[in-house]
Amino acid sequence: MIDKFNLNGTEYITSLIKKAVENESRTATVQGNFIISSAIRIPGNFTLILDNCHLRMADGCYSNLFINAHHDTEIGRSPDGTDHNISIIGKGKAILDGGEYNGLSERTHKQNGLPVWKNNLLLFTNVDGFKISGIHCRNQRWYAMNFIHCANGYIGNIDFCANHTAIDVQGNVYYKLQQDKYEDVLVKNADGIDLRQGCHDITIENISGFTEDDTVALNNINSEMEQTFTVTGLSSDIYNIKIRNVKSAAFCSNVRLLNQGGMKIHDIVIDGVYDTSDKSLYLDKGVYAIRIGDTRLYSTRQATKTETYNITVRNVCSKSYYAVALAGGMQGVVMYGIECHNGCKMILDKRTQ
Repeated sequence: MIDKFNLNGTEYITSLIKKAVENESRTATVQGNFIISSAIRIPGNFTLILDNCHLRMADGCYSNLFINAHHDTEIGRSPDGTDHNISIIGKGKAILDGGEYNGLSERTHKQNGLPVWKNNLLLFTNVDGFKISGIHCRNQRWYAMNFIHCANGYIGNIDFCANHTAIDVQGNVYYKLQQDKYEDVLVKNADGIDLRQGCHDITIENISGFTEDDTVALNNINSEMEQTFTVTGLSSDIYNIKIRNVKSAAFCSNVRLLNQGGMKIHDIVIDGVYDTSDKSLYLDKGVYAIRIGDTRLYSTRQATKTETYNITVRNVCSKSYYAVALAGGMQGVVMYGIECHNGCKMILDKRTQ
């Protein structure tokens, strides 16, 4: 049975939030199926419960689905504008759905004045204290969940199913992504969860499903997006992150760590990564289970060993091309309990230090 959607989702959910703030309950529950045409702002000290609901982005819109209250405001780029204690809790089958792809990508970024970061299902910037759990993400148009300068958070029990459409040079459409035909992929860089600059003290656990690119990514390269949302006076490091029980099929990496250009990632624990690409209906094979660094430059230079350090990786089961890929400088990287199956190679080591 096809879900029937109410068209006024943004207005309706915003009104629920406003009422909950006014009556001081600071909790709202959404039930039903709604089309979302513009971003819904979640205030601090607030819990939004998604109870067996399906929220789908409107066709042709260019917007995130959820953002925090001070996102993309002047005060939101300062410690005085930090939003505190935001929770989005899914119950039953709570779905956030990107719907039909709108064509906005890293390649078309800013061509019509539209930044690619308008295409997240959830984009939190400068949030201290948050919980996102029990959510099914579908058809993300870029990263499903994106966090910049966010701290003291929990992301758990999240399931992904990215768009797996491919179109060949003759215009023929097919639906299982192939590594030797990357140019055919319609929705590129459809990550699951991205922690970007300044994120720390966060637990990510019980993550599953299919992502077109990385399932969980820690990415610190000080790109245009980070510079847009940098919080003055806060550390730019990504640190004290725990990633547990990632069971996914990823076209690129199940878990990726990337820092370049002087930015730091440190004190990371990755425990339990299970590559399910061999049974996936959506791709032929993943490339990496764990990827730390990159031979390609995304910034001015590779990381040094004083910028990528204290990384623990354990209990990895890979069926991709490589279980672990290392590039750039790093120190204090400890790995054990790494299993390789289906012709997977143990390590691709391109470390420079």
